[in-house]
Amino acid sequence: MLTEFNKKKPKFRGACKGLRAPLKKKIAWLVMKKKIHWAPYLLIMPAVLFVLLVVAYPVLNSIGMSFQNYNLMIPGVRGFVGFKNYITVLTDSLFYQSLLNTVIWVVFGVGFQFIFGFILALILNTSFHARGAIRATVLVPWVTPGVLIGLMWSWMYDGNYGVINDVLHKLGIINKFIPFLANPSTALPSVIVTIVWQGIPFFAIMLLAGLQAIPNELYEAADVDGCSRIRKLFNITIPSMKNTIFVTTMLRIIWVANSIDVIFSMTGGGPGYSTHTLSVYAFKKAYGTLDFGIASTLSIMLTLLLMIVEFFYLKNFFKDAE
Repeated sequence: MLTEFNKKKPKFRGACKGLRAPLKKKIAWLVMKKKIHWAPYLLIMPAVLFVLLVVAYPVLNSIGMSFQNYNLMIPGVRGFVGFKNYITVLTDSLFYQSLLNTVIWVVFGVGFQFIFGFILALILNTSFHARGAIRATVLVPWVTPGVLIGLMWSWMYDGNYGVINDVLHKLGIINKFIPFLANPSTALPSVIVTIVWQGIPFFAIMLLAGLQAIPNELYEAADVDGCSRIRKLFNITIPSMKNTIFVTTMLRIIWVANSIDVIFSMTGGGPGYSTHTLSVYAFKKAYGTLDFGIASTLSIMLTLLLMIVEFFYLKNFFKDAE
């Protein structure tokens, strides 16, 4: 029996040796597979570092300055002051006036941009002569710099020689020229009209892309069922574009709330504080009085308000999606 066992023993060792080669290959394959998984992270590392440099560092720096007495007009007194800047802002009546103006600016600005942009997208989605050229022309307001748009509309609103006053007067709508930007009751609506004109192309092009992604079979089935255009709009078009509408409106809320170029080039926040938004307030504090501590505090508070708005916006969106 021992002889037979010794004869079988080499075969057992050979079998073990035979198992080692596939095992080594498997381990090597796993190692190589793990190395390959690092490749995407290495490729996006430059972009991540760039974002951290231009976004994360300024944000962290602003948070730090909001807790400091950081006024360049009073050198040598920089230091940690805790929540003093936040208390100063929250007890300032101009903050609440600017907050109210910001809410009006965003709600009406983004709201009318979406309405007119959606109407324009529906028109551009139909077949007509020179549709391609008109689609390209529609983008002109969107690609024009905001400062240039502000200066152009300031000339159009001028109370002495503005083209808007001239047209309204010739049509008999007004008896005398109106100083739109010099009157506190008309300044903010006038600036809102300007930002609406600028933002319509963004909604039009984005919503047009969403419209073209809707299958024609849905509309054909609706035609067979005898659905009207209104029913097709609310039962097919809008539900099918929910994601596009969500993304575009969310982006425009953030962009419009933070924009200062149009307002600053048209009114500078005036007359009085009638067009004074939180972004304009922060800009004036930073580059007008050089009080970067208060300016950073205003920026952080605006960011927190936008985060709260976007949180409930996202919550309602995903709730409806379920």
